[in-house]
Amino acid sequence: MTVDNLLGAEVVTAAGDVVQANDRENPDLFWALRGGGGNYGVVTRFDFRLHEVGPDVLCGLVVYPLAEATEALKRYREIAAGLSDQTAIWAVLRQAPPLPFLPPEVHGKEIIAFAVCHIGDPGRGFAAIEPVRKLGTPYGEHLGVQPFVAWQQAFDPLLTPGARNYWKSHNFAELSDETIGVLVRYAGELPSPQCEIFLGQLGGQAGRVSPSATAYTHRDANYVVNVHGRWETAAQDDLVIRWSRDFYRTAAPYATGGVYVNFMTEEESDRVRAAYGPNWDRLVRTKTKYDPTNLFCMNQNITPR
Repeated sequence: MTVDNLLGAEVVTAAGDVVQANDRENPDLFWALRGGGGNYGVVTRFDFRLHEVGPDVLCGLVVYPLAEATEALKRYREIAAGLSDQTAIWAVLRQAPPLPFLPPEVHGKEIIAFAVCHIGDPGRGFAAIEPVRKLGTPYGEHLGVQPFVAWQQAFDPLLTPGARNYWKSHNFAELSDETIGVLVRYAGELPSPQCEIFLGQLGGQAGRVSPSATAYTHRDANYVVNVHGRWETAAQDDLVIRWSRDFYRTAAPYATGGVYVNFMTEEESDRVRAAYGPNWDRLVRTKTKYDPTNLFCMNQNITPR
């Protein structure tokens, strides 16, 4: 988690004071900043602990038909459980964009794409990701060594400005058969060619930190699922939003009840508390201390007492 590597911050408070927040100075504010969003002040400098990566990493995509997604995801969860911290595999269910390594007849068809990244030795990485290439009969793949910064930008062409967006999200401790069923069902009912459901793999070091160490508390989440409703015209508003909300309700019984706050695209006052779980009361106390009038309220708001 980025917040686990924040060493300190310079903050302009609601009172207009410039303060330092770290383990020694204003530690309560430092704790709240690590997951509490823009509720506590304007951060004008971040100090981070860095980790050497790359500059080149093994990464890429393996794409399968949606018809093979159920069995592929069941095998994927077994693979994911055995991965080292150097390897991450995410999944995206959507219609195939016109990727150059996919045959033209696949473009526009429903797919599941596994996005892999290995930040260690590429030779060992190929061995780690080899099982992902055998989850079914792939439409195509594009795997290789490229700059890490290029991989970070790989999906930007699918997210150009100007479209209408509505997201709903859940955290999951495990990828149950029931969860997989919901994922595949709604991926087969996409209301717009730009809609997608992505499954992000967490765990690893993010799960080895105490839930109370930072404002971000969901250390039990091994997966995060984000339903990304995306479309072009107001005429589709009701259709796409209803699809997103239906998925959210159907998947809820299998989720942890928590949510990653950055995947909440509208003000959901009833879910803000769920985003912070047992850390909520401490966040409210800190908010009351540093922003008692709720000046910083244009966010997923933590309201002062």
